[in-house]
Amino acid sequence: MNRPRAKNSHRRPLGCNQNVLGNEPADDAHRQKEPPVLIRITDPAHATEAEATDEALYLNRRSVLTGMALAGLLPTAACAQEKGPTLPRLAARRTRNLNETLTSYDSVTHYNNFYEFGTGKEDPARNAGRLRTRPWTLRIDGLVNKPQTIDIDRLRRLFPLEERVYRMRCVEAWSMVIPWVGYPLGPLLKLADPLGKAKYVAFETLNDPAQMPGQRSRVLKWPYVEGLRLDEALHPLTMIAVGLYGSILPNQNGAPLRLVVPWKYGFKGIKSITRIRLTDRMPPTSWNRSAPGEYGFYANVNPAVDHPRWSQASERRIGEFRKRKTLPFNGYGAEVAGLYRGLDLARNY
Repeated sequence: MNRPRAKNSHRRPLGCNQNVLGNEPADDAHRQKEPPVLIRITDPAHATEAEATDEALYLNRRSVLTGMALAGLLPTAACAQEKGPTLPRLAARRTRNLNETLTSYDSVTHYNNFYEFGTGKEDPARNAGRLRTRPWTLRIDGLVNKPQTIDIDRLRRLFPLEERVYRMRCVEAWSMVIPWVGYPLGPLLKLADPLGKAKYVAFETLNDPAQMPGQRSRVLKWPYVEGLRLDEALHPLTMIAVGLYGSILPNQNGAPLRLVVPWKYGFKGIKSITRIRLTDRMPPTSWNRSAPGEYGFYANVNPAVDHPRWSQASERRIGEFRKRKTLPFNGYGAEVAGLYRGLDLARNY
């Protein structure tokens, strides 16, 4: 069942996946060789679908660059971006695998929605180098007995790090397969000892336009906020990620910590989190607040319920050219469908 198109609503989602490496300056020599992505927004409150970096254009551009590199037509610095991560490594044990090809590190770190750094897919990789991820603290408060303020170094050591290979499905009908590094969100929340009346978990991104230039625009109301039901947050699949591909998170992928909920659309994966709040009421979420006719609170991957501008029945895996059918709950239905027993998923999208 399709949802009706929201009148005069042209916004696109921010949080689908997922920073040249975001913690390091971009290679300007290489970047100047790529055709620029021009963003022209007449009304800054409405970024249209046409203003996104087109997926086919992105893939074609990457193919051309790779071919030039193989032919020796690009300088060494330009070729280096096709290699794996160079950020500090994280010791993690792989606890969840997937019999599907991993999306390349280059694509995972250069094809992102992170509007705090721009609305183009490659803007986060260009602009997120200015983000300072140290010092960084996470505040956990609200309906809890033991409020917590935890710095990033302790956050990385609190629990054994796991590497989990998850599918990531964007509402824009593209997807990736990413090896995240982190741990389940549940044990982190339990440190704060939630009160019995806590029913929801609210998340908040850093609000600092000096570091996140996209926050100077009116494309969304800042800071970016997201939310889960408490039972969703405590589900074993839900994780706090502090890295990917065995290294710390690049800035453009949500450093230093982000949420990963693999059965939901990517915009639920809030990035660069500074606060987690337990509450008894359903919290506001950025895209639902911006375009309630297009984005619901739950945002479960559902091929039977289309977005007004994107069919959800199929998807294009980044790095592939043929579309594949989208799986209910992104293929995790056997583990999470019970959370929504009796809930009308067409109405509660």
